[in-house]
Amino acid sequence: MFPNAKDNDALVVVIDDDESVREALRALFQSVGLMTEIYGSVQAFLDAGRLERAGCIVLDIRLPGRSGLEFQEALARSGTAQSVVLISAHVDVQMAVRAMKAGAIDVLTKPVREQDLLEAVNRALAKDQQRRGEARLDQALAARYATLSERERQVFVLVAAGLLNKQIAERAAITEATVKLHRSQVMKKMEAESLPDLVRMADRLAKVEASPQL
Repeated sequence: MFPNAKDNDALVVVIDDDESVREALRALFQSVGLMTEIYGSVQAFLDAGRLERAGCIVLDIRLPGRSGLEFQEALARSGTAQSVVLISAHVDVQMAVRAMKAGAIDVLTKPVREQDLLEAVNRALAKDQQRRGEARLDQALAARYATLSERERQVFVLVAAGLLNKQIAERAAITEATVKLHRSQVMKKMEAESLPDLVRMADRLAKVEASPQL
């Protein structure tokens, strides 16, 4: 089942220099309830400021100015996690390999079978939904971590590293009773249900560039 624009506000962006292709793809995606925007070049899309809003980008490999493949690779290098489906009238093996290494959902040859394209876009939107969900989780974890005091952060790191209360007390130069108090506050503020849960949170925070450094 395809995502419905009314349900999840999914946006498909089509970038192709052929107007007839753009209009045909817009009609196709709108026929299954997906909001669609079309652009004739990568620059026109970037100028519109819709990069973060796009749930899936259907991108022609060969475009005037910056090519679709170059744009996709630039997105991958920048760490901008976008779900991209590449299309082209001429796709060779080397080109397809480059695209897949850069994280393309699929590489399809024009004229594209509608069902193949819809399935690829469906996978792209599902991946985008997962990415956005994980981003929200990361933001929530970072917000909870920000509520910890300096001492609680120290205890958090040491608990997550597997140290016992006695070891933490020695490392932090505080009593075990104080460690237990801080540990309880950390579990409460981080909304952790168990020690393994807290360890997973610490691992996740450590992997997020924008999160506080543990």
